[in-house]
Amino acid sequence: MIVSDGPPDSGLVRRSAIGALTALLLACSDSDNLSPPPGGTPPPDGVPLTGELDRGNLTMTSVISANLDLNVAKVPLFRGTYNGTRVWFVRMDVSDSALAVELGLNFAPRLANAQNGCPACVQTVQSSDPVVGGADVAFAGTVDFSPDRVIVPSETGFPPITAQPGSVAGPGYSDLVRVGTDPVVFNAPIVAVGSGPFDVSGAHTNTLDRVMAIDTVAMTVDMQFIRAFAFGTDIFYFTFSSSGGLSSTFERATFLPVLGSLPFANDDQNLAGARASIFTFTNGMRGEVSPPGQGLTHVLLDNPPGGLSLADPALLNSLAIGGDAHNVLGAFPLTLSDPAERRLYSPMWDLNIAVWSDEAVANGQNFAQRDANEIRQLAVEGLVTNPGGGFLSSANFVVNCPAFGFAFDPPTEAQADRPREFDRRP
Repeated sequence: MIVSDGPPDSGLVRRSAIGALTALLLACSDSDNLSPPPGGTPPPDGVPLTGELDRGNLTMTSVISANLDLNVAKVPLFRGTYNGTRVWFVRMDVSDSALAVELGLNFAPRLANAQNGCPACVQTVQSSDPVVGGADVAFAGTVDFSPDRVIVPSETGFPPITAQPGSVAGPGYSDLVRVGTDPVVFNAPIVAVGSGPFDVSGAHTNTLDRVMAIDTVAMTVDMQFIRAFAFGTDIFYFTFSSSGGLSSTFERATFLPVLGSLPFANDDQNLAGARASIFTFTNGMRGEVSPPGQGLTHVLLDNPPGGLSLADPALLNSLAIGGDAHNVLGAFPLTLSDPAERRLYSPMWDLNIAVWSDEAVANGQNFAQRDANEIRQLAVEGLVTNPGGGFLSSANFVVNCPAFGFAFDPPTEAQADRPREFDRRP
């Protein structure tokens, strides 16, 4: 997918090891007796992370490695077909706790609710093994990776003049899949099609725009990931699709409109729902690093243009040192102290687009935020709003962004109380 002479990436991504076994036990446990591991001391703000992410900092233990110099992680690759054409996919999250432990995936129990009012939100696939990826998978739909990704910033950055996603889901496709009538739901996005050679240049004509390398012998794929914040700390996530054309272009993700029907907008604590909340800013501070840089204008204007590719280290390095949007997640897998909060994690994020007020910008208050409840408090105070000035709420864009690790201390709890007034919003 060729990129115009516009911008790069949004997104809407060292401490001592905690041990894989401890992480696995915590992943599927609802016991208050299991507390998250202690963390280390982060470097000062603006100091980039480098080297390899410690395996003790992974929530998704199937991740093979994560290079912090380029924001590229190696994950297992799986094969399938669509109407006789070879497709390649990855596994990220699953609604079953035992399988999450066994396969090294995130436990996301509310994915089991994805078909609540939206039968098409979960793709029924065929396989001889009920575990997706345990045997060849026949998909009911696929992804077209051939469109050109085009994004051209306006003079002020956001909103862009032009935004066209670089991949589009076809009929019958969803990243969420189940085998036949099996109740377990997997987050298993297709990331490449065909039998090769695979285009991992900036054009990405048969691969997702974040695929950096693919090895169908070793069965691995290298994915560029995103730096972000959750519960006051630095975290990492992948991105695969979005229900909105604009957001999928920013995310370098597949345009997958059906996700917009997932239950429920503005209801991230509903146990019958499938969405968690994510916050992005349009007009946060600019700068090469974050903090202070944050938001969509920061992404559009503070990074070099081009498609993501190992052949373009300048763009990868720019994103790695702080050029991502540094969105803020309202949920996180594995590490939260409260078992009830851990069960609210979902990779299906209900996107809230926040705009700082003119007063906040004039007073220099639009610095990087790290906690969802602190953003909710800012909304109650009127310092951030929806685009257009309304009370901050869901844009009804859903983005598929599985979290997979953290930089320093693990997220454990909110840094502020959730204001009751926020949930009473009009």
